[in-house]
Amino acid sequence: TIVCARAGKDLVSSLVSGLLTIGDRFGGALDGAASMFTEAFDSGLIPMEFVNKTRKEGKLIMGIGHRVKSINNPDKRVILIKEFVKENFPKTPMLDYALQVEKITTSKKPNLILNVDGCIAVSFVDLLRNSGCFTKDEAETYIQTGSLNGMFVLGRSIGFIGHFLDQKRLKQGLYRHPWDDISYVLPEINN
Repeated sequence: TIVCARAGKDLVSSLVSGLLTIGDRFGGALDGAASMFTEAFDSGLIPMEFVNKTRKEGKLIMGIGHRVKSINNPDKRVILIKEFVKENFPKTPMLDYALQVEKITTSKKPNLILNVDGCIAVSFVDLLRNSGCFTKDEAETYIQTGSLNGMFVLGRSIGFIGHFLDQKRLKQGLYRHPWDDISYVLPEINN
């Protein structure tokens, strides 16, 4: 969004460019985490079996892991969400399951925590399944149709629009990546 805004693009074009960066590694983890944890929980896998199965398959557990946050440097957003959910939701079996998974993953590496996407995802599943407002089939439909990623996109769009407006307000020029951060690797020429 910022790069497009600085290139003189309009609001919608800049917003769309930012939205197109959303995927499994940024923002798309919500649906993936909800699906992975739900499938493991519903199939009766204990947390250790779930961790071992995903490792054996060479997959990442969506909603687990953070580049900066760790057991020693917790994400305050996750702390707040967990506290709110525990105090206000009727039941939290999916969150409890994810926290058991986190105990296993953090014993291997301290940054393999339940991240904010994972925490939101399992909490959303708990709310859908245990609020009394949805049948199990309705809850499953919401999980499988991209509802969580939809909520992420909705909220993130507001942030992207803010980025666009800031760039225009600050009259920022064309973005140029710093030369010292660009490296060219040329093929060797054998004579």
